[in-house]
Amino acid sequence: NTLRDALVTAINLNIFAKHADRVKMTAIAQMVNVLQAMLLTDGAKMVKTPTYWVFDLYKDYQDGIVLPVDVQSRWYSKNQWVLKAVSASAVRGADGVVHMGLTNVDPNRPATVTVQLDGVAGGAVTGRILTAATMDAHNTFDAPNAVVPTAFAGATLAGGRLQVTLPAKSVVMLDI
Repeated sequence: NTLRDALVTAINLNIFAKHADRVKMTAIAQMVNVLQAMLLTDGAKMVKTPTYWVFDLYKDYQDGIVLPVDVQSRWYSKNQWVLKAVSASAVRGADGVVHMGLTNVDPNRPATVTVQLDGVAGGAVTGRILTAATMDAHNTFDAPNAVVPTAFAGATLAGGRLQVTLPAKSVVMLDI
């Protein structure tokens, strides 16, 4: 389970949020010691995978109200596949905070996006980021913290506009 798997997880959670009018519930089918595992165990030892950390970043989406968010980004292509470089979703959490998940799928280039926050009265933005030096970076029993969220300071909020610079191959969760 690598950073690549974490990016795919975040993209899917963004898709599910955007279609919450039809998608009433989602869950990860396999959690421990399987493909796309959230946790790996070996006897009494346990390690949290990059996929675990994406679920941790998105936990405030639970019981939230999905907000429309339109993020314009360039396109990323790999072989015959083409998709937007940045995937996004947002909710107003049960705590009243707006939580915005952003994923830059491009493994080589950062992406800067601007989001107009109509109807959102926010005075500050904080965030956490999940990324690593390589797409195949992963946590092991010997290095359980190789891929873990850290503080993110690449977002600014001014006049109802949010500007974010996402590093290559990253998942960012902002609290506004």
